[in-house]
Amino acid sequence: MCRDFFLGMTVLAFVAAFTGPTHADEKLPNIVFVIADDLGYGDLGCYGQQKIKTPNLDRLATEGMRFTNHYSGSNVCAPSRCVLMTGKHPGHGYIRENRQAKGFTEGQEPVPADTLQLPLLLKKRGYTLGGFGKWGLGPTGSTGDPLKHGFDRWFGYNCQAVAHNYYPTHLWDNDKQIKLNNPRFAAYQKLPADADANDPASYAGFIGKDYAPDLIGEKAREFVRANKNRPFFLYYPTTVPHLALQVPEDSLKEYAGRFPETPYTGDKGYLPQRQPRAAYAAMITRMDRDIGRLLALIDELKLTDNTIVVFTSDNGPLYDRLGGTDTDFFNSAGGLRGRKGSYYEGGFREPCLVRFPGRIAAGSTTDRVTGFEDWLPTLLELSGAKDQTPGGLDGISFTPTLLGKKQEARPFLYRESPGYGGQQCVRVGDWKALRRNLNPGPNAKDQKPGEIELYDLATDPGEKDDVAGKHAEVVAKLRAVMEKQHVKSDLFPLRALDEGK
Repeated sequence: MCRDFFLGMTVLAFVAAFTGPTHADEKLPNIVFVIADDLGYGDLGCYGQQKIKTPNLDRLATEGMRFTNHYSGSNVCAPSRCVLMTGKHPGHGYIRENRQAKGFTEGQEPVPADTLQLPLLLKKRGYTLGGFGKWGLGPTGSTGDPLKHGFDRWFGYNCQAVAHNYYPTHLWDNDKQIKLNNPRFAAYQKLPADADANDPASYAGFIGKDYAPDLIGEKAREFVRANKNRPFFLYYPTTVPHLALQVPEDSLKEYAGRFPETPYTGDKGYLPQRQPRAAYAAMITRMDRDIGRLLALIDELKLTDNTIVVFTSDNGPLYDRLGGTDTDFFNSAGGLRGRKGSYYEGGFREPCLVRFPGRIAAGSTTDRVTGFEDWLPTLLELSGAKDQTPGGLDGISFTPTLLGKKQEARPFLYRESPGYGGQQCVRVGDWKALRRNLNPGPNAKDQKPGEIELYDLATDPGEKDDVAGKHAEVVAKLRAVMEKQHVKSDLFPLRALDEGK
């Protein structure tokens, strides 16, 4: 009997070690989830970046797992976040495109109550939740208010449009606006015609005293200190490096004079910037510094060994030198075709780093295909709540991959968007099918839906050679997946697919 008792205890201990803590366990792992904004696959040193310094994120890569096939939820901001928070891909999601909310002074189309299952389930699990950065899933006071979806604390921007200015006149502290020491100025304007584009004084009207990312980072660290003795979920969707190109002078100096520059006077939107390349690089390096400060605090509080840290981005880098950006100069897409708004790889394949000491092997890399919808079941499993994963999700837990175990390949990864002309794509193994022009604007010259393009990412990662004409059977298979995965949305229709339904 005694031998059987100890044998049973041994089995229970083994099971607990590999399935995570129970609900009653006070050692639930903390979760820090950082999302950059419009950061490209190639914008970090650990993904090949040569011009921009990211030492803290590069260190994170050496301390955890680096993903080479991780996909954001969408090719633009709000729907990408919706995929993360719901575990459903855009063909089943509620938010499928960026859209301003009606009846509110700021904020995006609100998700309905009880939609965002990731924070709600973590709250039920026993976590204290704090969000710091950019929300974009519903105005304060609406059904999409973060405080109505499990968050105990929110600080930052509620509205994506307001977040286009890094020196806003206000931010949100829970449900209250707080005033900042910044002058009011529009985030879209050109340098006056009579201004000297090479004179720093000409740009003085586009800065303020309170740089929003600094304030947001400070509040995020305060949240960690305040909750060091209880399990917390820190959601940190920074606005960097989204436009406009604005960064404090102390960071800009690090890159001043390093690159050939042509002053940007505002002719392609957003705000003028005298040193646009230096500003883009400085914004990313300053973000890296803030992440380093957060990681250092976690070390200081001796929380590192029990904290899961995730870093990724919501979509790819910008295109056409919009707002003064030059993502070709920095190779921000890492050689991939496409940019933000596109479902070619550069528009939504993102850097992804995950650290969990003692569980995830340091310096490891995986080529498993994963997406934002996978985080909900993965984080639940890592926190010992696999049995609480709701049904009807598109996400698949990749906990076995994180823990170094073999895992069956993902059946497919699907994306769609009504924006940028309307697109669908699906990846099955190394095959990638893409269809465009499914929702052309009324003034578009071409109203005909595009044919399916097919790429073999194993041999053609840059998607240069459309082989649809050579593999009709593969096209038919992937077409069937795309047809099945799209469910009509009255809010965000794809006209070529929805007409007649």
